[in-house]
Amino acid sequence: MNTKRKTTAILAAGFGILLAAGNGFLAFADTVYVNATSLNYRTAPSTEAELLGTLPKGTELEREKNEGEWSTVLINGTRCYVASRYLSADKPAAGSGTAASGGRAESAQAGAVDSPYVDKTWEVALDSKDTYASFSKISSGTAIYYQNGRENRKGKTVCVNAGHGTKGGGSVKTQCHPDGSPKVTGGTTGAGAVTAAAVSSGMTFEDGTPEHEVTLAMAKKLRDKLLAEGYDVLMIREGNDVQLDNIARTVLANNHADCHIALHWDSTEKDKGCFYMSVPDNASYRAMEPVASHWQSHNRLGDCLIEGLKGKGNKIFSSGSIEMDLTQTSYSTVPSIDIELGDKASPHSDETLDRLADGLLDGVNQFFTP
Repeated sequence: MNTKRKTTAILAAGFGILLAAGNGFLAFADTVYVNATSLNYRTAPSTEAELLGTLPKGTELEREKNEGEWSTVLINGTRCYVASRYLSADKPAAGSGTAASGGRAESAQAGAVDSPYVDKTWEVALDSKDTYASFSKISSGTAIYYQNGRENRKGKTVCVNAGHGTKGGGSVKTQCHPDGSPKVTGGTTGAGAVTAAAVSSGMTFEDGTPEHEVTLAMAKKLRDKLLAEGYDVLMIREGNDVQLDNIARTVLANNHADCHIALHWDSTEKDKGCFYMSVPDNASYRAMEPVASHWQSHNRLGDCLIEGLKGKGNKIFSSGSIEMDLTQTSYSTVPSIDIELGDKASPHSDETLDRLADGLLDGVNQFFTP
């Protein structure tokens, strides 16, 4: 054996690496570990492939091939696919973890945060059999559920919905009301319309920051505070793009949460403060299901959130609410609110978002206090 071949053989034996024939990828026969709170394994290298189960942090795996975004591993003798970004060559120490950063939001959802308050996490997809799911037009993405691991777990789940953040959502239309009736107020879509943008792109702050980036930063702060308080959390979005429209997000909240809070900033330029979108005082709208059975709980949640925000020194606009016919409200079967935390001219520094999150947490506590 010449020197070159000998060196190659030694490297292959030492690291378990073999060149895969004709595909340009490296085939591995090495040992790797799950380096995230939890890791989903699937039948194919796609977030839309069948989910076979989840693996806890620190699980030892035999990896056959690294194909970049996805790796092939053996689980109980079965060839499965996992996201490569959540694997490491070294076994993670207790309490460590890898957070998602960038990439496709759907693949970045699971294991997105490692928290001492989290017992386990898993992806949640829209079930086509769920009530109102058939009205959704964009539903290939997944939300992430965080199950609280604290001894004082409250047994309540809060859906935190970072507004916007669905690429292409503005060019798709969904039905405003499940019964097909027209909108009773204006807004992003005018009164009288029967369809609206599946998810609007949102506005841009005066400093050039897109709204969807700020709502996501706000959602993550609120998520962490809710977990520390003992709540479970359903996070609709953990990255810049999740393919879930407003109806899909609402149906997920209906089936997996006890309340639904959508975070937004208004498109005005007055730094006018916080307010929520209350259910319009319109007889036909309040008589339409599911609004008829839930509008009072929607408004009560909004009132509690405003009180919590006010108590933490956040600026409140007028009475704290504006009547608005929203797709979210029209399909919600759990207490559900779109809350506007300011507008284009409002500050959105880390300190500001932290104070807003404290206020929202107080409002959630107030809402669930008997």
